[in-house]
Amino acid sequence: MITALDHIAIAVPSVDAAAQDYALLLGRRVARTGSVEAVFQLDNVRLALQALEGRSEGLSSLAFAVDDMEKAARLLAQRALRTSKTESDGGALRIAPEATHGVSIALRARDEAGALSPVADAEEAAAVSGLDHVVIRSPNPERAIALYAGRLGLSLRLDRTEPAWGARLLFFRCGDLIVEVVHDLEAGVGDGPDRLWGLSWRVPVVAEAHARLRGAGVDVSDIRTGRRPGTQVFSVKSHTAGVPTLLIGSQPK
Repeated sequence: MITALDHIAIAVPSVDAAAQDYALLLGRRVARTGSVEAVFQLDNVRLALQALEGRSEGLSSLAFAVDDMEKAARLLAQRALRTSKTESDGGALRIAPEATHGVSIALRARDEAGALSPVADAEEAAAVSGLDHVVIRSPNPERAIALYAGRLGLSLRLDRTEPAWGARLLFFRCGDLIVEVVHDLEAGVGDGPDRLWGLSWRVPVVAEAHARLRGAGVDVSDIRTGRRPGTQVFSVKSHTAGVPTLLIGSQPK
């Protein structure tokens, strides 16, 4: 049913200010902008910066792409996922939040991706190329498996409990990126809502991206070895509209 992640949305107090911050963070020019939304096109996803309009600042919604909307609607109904159609978003099907445990999720018809947003004051090697994973925090990992693997049909690729990290990690494959669900072991299992939390962006050359951002005055951590074998990462602590953000790339040989 689901073939890819179509776009992610971040709610921001000022679209113009956030667009400037993300142009610097991503190293790319905004693809289109308006008074209530600015959009960046990456290799595998669109990033939409949207005015708050009553929402809390930060990651606000996910939209998955499907090839056949009628078939998707039938499957969602069969799997007891109540939906509503949003004509303002091209007829996307928005799943009732009580069925997604509080995470705003929609399905929309797959279309041709727009041209990759061009680099802005950066070399391609130092600019963000695409999304590696989106992170959701959940108090109930088994409930998350039932939703993302069972009802939405994403492939569960990893289920790892790591006491040293204090977390159970669930990786669901979606196209060429990962929807990651994190459960806090110390908090225990609960019935509270899930919440969209963070983003990890891919860069071709970690050291060049790190130097570009640090040179531009962005608050970044030092480069460190990633948890995934063969990778390097660093955290970004400013210019993210409050979204916990990581940049990741292959470790140089």
